[in-house]
Amino acid sequence: MEVKTSLLDNMIGVGDMVLIEPLSEDTFIENLRKRFDHNEIYTYIGSVVISMNPYKSLPIYTAEKVEEYRNRNFYELSPHIYALADEAYRSLRDQDKDQCILITGESGAGKTEASKFVMSYVAAVCGKGQEVNKVKEQLLQSNPVLEAFGNAKTVRNDNSSRFGKYMDIEFDFKGDPLGGVISNYLLEKSRVVKQPRGERNFHIFYQLLSGASDDTLQKLKLDRDFSKYNYLSLDSATVNGLDDAASFRTVRNAMQIVGFMEDEVQSVLELVAAVLKLGNLEFKPESRCNGFDESRIKDKNDLKEMCELLGIEQSVLERAFSYRTVEAKMEKVSTTLNVAQAYYARDALAKNLYSRLFSWLVNRINESIKAQTKSRKKVMGVLDIYGFEIFEDNSFEQFIINYCNEKLQQIFIELTLREEQEEYIREGIEWTNIEYFNNAIICDLIENNKNGILAMLDEECLRPGTVTDETFLDKLNTVCAEHQHFESRQSKNSKFLTDHSLPHNCFRIQHYAGKVLYRVEGFVDKNNDLLYRDLSQAMYKANQSLIKILFPEGNPAKVNLKRPPTAGFQFRASVGTLMKNLLTKNPNYIRCIKPNDKKAAHIFTDSLVCHQVRYLGLMENVRVRRAGYAFRQAYEPCLERYKMLCKQTWPHWKGPAREGVEVLLKNLQVPAEEFAYGRSKIFIRNPRTLFFLEEKRRQCLEDLATLIQKIYRGWKSRTHFLLLKKSQVVVAAWYRRFAQQKKYQNIRSSALVVQSFIRGWKARKLLRELKHKKRCEEAVTTISAYWHGTQARRELKRLKEEARRKHAVAVIWAYWLGLKVRRDYRKFFRANAGKKIYDFTIQRIMQKYFIGLKKTMPSMSPVDKSWPARPYGFLDGTHQELRRVFHLWRCKKYRGQFTEEKKATYEEKLAASELFKDKKALYPSSVGQPFKGDYVEITKNPKYQKLNSLVEDKVLLADVVSKINRANGKGAPRIFLLTKKSLVLADQKTGQVKASVPLLDLSSVSVSTQSDGFFALKLKEGSTSAAKGDFLLSSDRLIEIITKLHRIGATSADRNQINIDISDEFLVQFKQDKVCVKFIQGTPKNGNGVACKRKNNRLLEVSVPSP
Repeated sequence: MEVKTSLLDNMIGVGDMVLIEPLSEDTFIENLRKRFDHNEIYTYIGSVVISMNPYKSLPIYTAEKVEEYRNRNFYELSPHIYALADEAYRSLRDQDKDQCILITGESGAGKTEASKFVMSYVAAVCGKGQEVNKVKEQLLQSNPVLEAFGNAKTVRNDNSSRFGKYMDIEFDFKGDPLGGVISNYLLEKSRVVKQPRGERNFHIFYQLLSGASDDTLQKLKLDRDFSKYNYLSLDSATVNGLDDAASFRTVRNAMQIVGFMEDEVQSVLELVAAVLKLGNLEFKPESRCNGFDESRIKDKNDLKEMCELLGIEQSVLERAFSYRTVEAKMEKVSTTLNVAQAYYARDALAKNLYSRLFSWLVNRINESIKAQTKSRKKVMGVLDIYGFEIFEDNSFEQFIINYCNEKLQQIFIELTLREEQEEYIREGIEWTNIEYFNNAIICDLIENNKNGILAMLDEECLRPGTVTDETFLDKLNTVCAEHQHFESRQSKNSKFLTDHSLPHNCFRIQHYAGKVLYRVEGFVDKNNDLLYRDLSQAMYKANQSLIKILFPEGNPAKVNLKRPPTAGFQFRASVGTLMKNLLTKNPNYIRCIKPNDKKAAHIFTDSLVCHQVRYLGLMENVRVRRAGYAFRQAYEPCLERYKMLCKQTWPHWKGPAREGVEVLLKNLQVPAEEFAYGRSKIFIRNPRTLFFLEEKRRQCLEDLATLIQKIYRGWKSRTHFLLLKKSQVVVAAWYRRFAQQKKYQNIRSSALVVQSFIRGWKARKLLRELKHKKRCEEAVTTISAYWHGTQARRELKRLKEEARRKHAVAVIWAYWLGLKVRRDYRKFFRANAGKKIYDFTIQRIMQKYFIGLKKTMPSMSPVDKSWPARPYGFLDGTHQELRRVFHLWRCKKYRGQFTEEKKATYEEKLAASELFKDKKALYPSSVGQPFKGDYVEITKNPKYQKLNSLVEDKVLLADVVSKINRANGKGAPRIFLLTKKSLVLADQKTGQVKASVPLLDLSSVSVSTQSDGFFALKLKEGSTSAAKGDFLLSSDRLIEIITKLHRIGATSADRNQINIDISDEFLVQFKQDKVCVKFIQGTPKNGNGVACKRKNNRLLEVSVPSP
């Protein structure tokens, strides 16, 4: 991101209106338009910030922007509200000066958002820490609460503040926030009972009905339908872009963060609901015997619900709406109220109830956010108040608001001139008086204690007799007729008698921002702001403590017959206090302007902006600022910015910065009357001089840029040439190397060819010689071979002839011996040759059979059922007998390997097979599981040492089982111990024995055919153990438990064998009752396990998963 190093760099238009040239209203507006079109919404007038509402989100409030403006000079960067906030915060922290930030502008100009940006910036740049962060969060979260109760939708703004707010934020010596104090001014309470067309009541009413839960609304006796409440306007009940339900949740959360208790929040909501109910009260006339009409409530249902919410007796409040008691010294006079007076009393109560609730909220927030330490604190005030208002129909509210703005304008001019004068004196420059319009005469017209408009209004309200708005206007015409800023058709000034733009029931005041026409209708009533004492006393009788706090004057023990102060008197006093407070602080100003009435982005309405510029007095502000020296800057940054304009100061000035600036201005021949030297700053009188310096700087920068470009291009060309030269040398060296390598390779190749030809010629010559020698040797060998062959053939022929003669003799002898043997064999075969041949054959077959059986013998495993096939049918019997003998033999061998313990285990497995095979579905899964006996390690576990010591015999089986409760079918874990004489059930956690049953008392055991682990131990009737009834247990090792029980009974001579009953339905004796346990197949609710459920007093149903 580019960081601007000066306000004058890369400006769009003019960033500081003081420097605009020529200065006129048109150039002022055009400069604002140009900057607005480029999303530059902030512009300076000296140290004053003008803020244009963009009506859209801009990416200029990020954390990066906060860091960019942090600890930077005010004019160092482009105009921004962060620059003003940083300047104020640093002055407070470093110079120990209390600050105030005054934010003004008309409704919709963005005052509330500007105050939020200031507070968020200060919160971001101040210190960190758990306590500091808590204070910052409470300060920030006070805004949503006050906005909900004090803001409303108007035709100009969807979130318009309908009250003035001044917040003092208190800091410690390090600049960390300690707390704050909020003051509110002139809440527009008339909005509670009546809203102009196109506007809404305060936000909280709509947020409550939209965002509260149904239970909350039921407690508050409210309905979500807006149309059911007379105080809520329907034409603008919903606003685009406003989520009332989400805003209500935000407000509840903010109240919790600020520190509201839950009962306090409930009381506040009850009062809001009571105001809505109050607006639904309607009255009817009822004639009395004295001829006067008396008001009566038509429908008392809303009154009843409101009284229930506030804890007031219905009859008390009903009487307060029908009668009025007037007290004078020792007398009391009770008069009836007609319908019009009753409606007035109702609306007055609603307005007072809501305005007092708002004041209580502000005080309650102050209690939470106030600083806890009593040490000296630094203070930064933020004022967010109405701007100057000029409507078509201006009444008492606009008069009061414009009076406040007159006072702010007065203090603004006074503080601005004072700040200018202090800076001139501080810098040692002669101060000359500046002529400007002093609006003190207008303030005096309004607030003068004798002849001021407010004083005459109070006097008219307090005097006896008939008092109307017309009598008030007549008094104004009498007293103020000669005042140059007051105009009226009824005045004695003849120049206004024919002014038809001035109605008879109006008067006009020439404010600093322009003329404003006020209609006197309602001035007296709004200034009186009366609430009948009967209503105050009725409110005080409420059971709710908050109502008693809001209406202290209703206390009968503290009756005050003195008339309460008027609204004008109270506001004048609070404005006076505010002005005194502001005069003690260093001011910072933010002037907010809205560019159009459509609340749309990218639209700039010249007439509307011009109107606001006039009544905000911005042109007057610029003229005051330009009356002396328009621009001032410290010597160091001035010299740093313009030093290139003089050869003596460029590029580095060695001496003091002031001397450098003097040399610079003398060299540029700037007239002496155009500037002045202060102690730390240079002051320039006319903006033209500054623009002259900027133009010279721009030209110089262009020359410097050209010089830099020339030097850079020369450096670049030289670098390129040197690179080319170096590259050429490298290329030439590589080429010469390559050429020499190529030449060497050619010479070497030629030498190799010559050498190969010479070696070839020599080899061929030698080959010819060797071939000739070899042919000679081969010829001799061939002749010799042929000779030896002839000799060998002759000898072979001789030997063959001799052998032929010898072979003939041998053949004849052999035939003779054969004939002789055959003659002897025929004699022997005729006697017993058949039997011997048969025996020999059988013997050979059996030998072959046994040898083959030996080779194909099966394994030594008893479960291996394989056996070789028989080779001959006549051996079938022998084959099967050998198979049987072999199987018995290998079984004997296998049994010989068993230990006594393993033998006993297999005997138990065999017994289990006899008991449960094809009878119990759980049996197949138990075949592969070894019977361990002790599954809880009772002899080793220290937890069960005591239990082990209680058992006298050896424990044959120890396991955890579930004892089934007949009441609900749920199981409780128990330790199950089995010995030769008894079985014991003990608690799993403590090891305490719950039951001990001798095996002699056990008659039978019942199990189901399913895959469950349930079994019932049935006891003999009349036995000592049968007093508590049978036991219904469940275990995953059911097969092992019952097998061991059965074997103990079978091996004992002194007891009968225990019967095993396998059935899906059996009876269990529980104390005096017999319960049927029934097993069914199904899918239990808890998944794939077995579930037991009680159906009635006589049936327990066990659901077993289907296989």
